[in-house]
Amino acid sequence: MDAATGKLIDGDVKAHTHQCIKNLTHVLEEAGTDINKVVKVNVFLSNMDNFADMNSVYMQYWGDVKPCRTCVAVKTLPLNTDVEIECIAVL
Repeated sequence: MDAATGKLIDGDVKAHTHQCIKNLTHVLEEAGTDINKVVKVNVFLSNMDNFADMNSVYMQYWGDVKPCRTCVAVKTLPLNTDVEIECIAVL
């Protein structure tokens, strides 16, 4: 979702994953922390066939020490997107 417009961006699950993490990074920075302090991530996919594409993008954002992660398949997501990501970080 584009934070400025509130609308889903064009593209595939890779583009949506990049946008999700970009949005998370912004929220984390506004809270006084950053992506390197994320300890837990939950990924929701509307189609598990998209896992490899989502994962190829996801792996670009963390170094050797990655946060714990859960990935679950869901029937639908808001705005009919294909991926949603939430996280918990240390402040």
